[in-house]
Amino acid sequence: MKRFTAMKFAALAATGALALTACGSNGGGSGDAPAEGETVKIGISQITSHPSLDAVVSGFKKGMADAGYEGDKVQYDDNNAQGDQATNTSIVGKFASDSDMDLVLAVATPTAQAAAQAVTNIPVVFSAVTDPVDAKLVQSNEEPGANVTGTSDKNPVDEQLALLKELDPDAKTVGIVYSSGEANSVVQVKWAKEAAQKLGLEIKESAISASSEVQQSANSLDVDAFYVPTDNAVVSALEGLLQTANNKKVPVIAADGESVKRGATATYGINYEKLGEQTAAMAVKLLKGEAEAKTLPVETLQDVDLYLNEEAAKKIDMQFPQELVDKAAEVY
Repeated sequence: MKRFTAMKFAALAATGALALTACGSNGGGSGDAPAEGETVKIGISQITSHPSLDAVVSGFKKGMADAGYEGDKVQYDDNNAQGDQATNTSIVGKFASDSDMDLVLAVATPTAQAAAQAVTNIPVVFSAVTDPVDAKLVQSNEEPGANVTGTSDKNPVDEQLALLKELDPDAKTVGIVYSSGEANSVVQVKWAKEAAQKLGLEIKESAISASSEVQQSANSLDVDAFYVPTDNAVVSALEGLLQTANNKKVPVIAADGESVKRGATATYGINYEKLGEQTAAMAVKLLKGEAEAKTLPVETLQDVDLYLNEEAAKKIDMQFPQELVDKAAEVY
């Protein structure tokens, strides 16, 4: 895809005076649609590997292929920081200096924040970001304001903790292990406290700085259940927390369906592959010049599904009510 001419860029910069300072002034549109025979180059940066984030990338590529961006029509530069912030910064710096890059997909909040700082002259589309405003990626979800927009994986914390009370009416305390360095996790702890107060639950929290601390932090909490937010450090080390929960004979309510598949007890959660496909639809609009990132609203996946893990329930001597089993999207 052709780069902006200096004249076009100057015009967009002038009209984008109100855009976020950290993200530059470009509105994030790529101009004309790809010409016949041209290859679109997309940089993908993922903060770490775990099933939910992997599903976003898989769904994104599927959505792009469904829109005709496949084969020699698209070239992906796939990168994974494996949880290392220095690597994360290096990846997006490489994207910023690549004159052939047409669009960046940033998966998860830390990656999106780094990309927004480094890449200012082409669209940055994020996915799996819990609260884009709180993360300072956009001015508002309705009017992003610069070259950054995308999809949020804001999870229904109220419904998820209400599900815990349905499964264990006697539960009084809920433990949350979270990464203090992830903005998305900090805000989810806040939401959980608000939801817990309405349900008569007490939140006990333990902050970590690395995924290697997950199991030890879980062991330190004397609680009736665990809640696992969409925290990249915690989810990447989920098995340690699950082992602790099984030893304590307490349920684990996850924030996403993939974590239930891995052994959490239950959740009302979003489908991350569908979220990736929805993100691709936004990217196509930007690549074809049908929209500009600065005015393309942030989107969320409206439908949530019930996920249950009967094997996990058996390990803690819990049995799901039949009415829940009957309405579940997936029972593992």
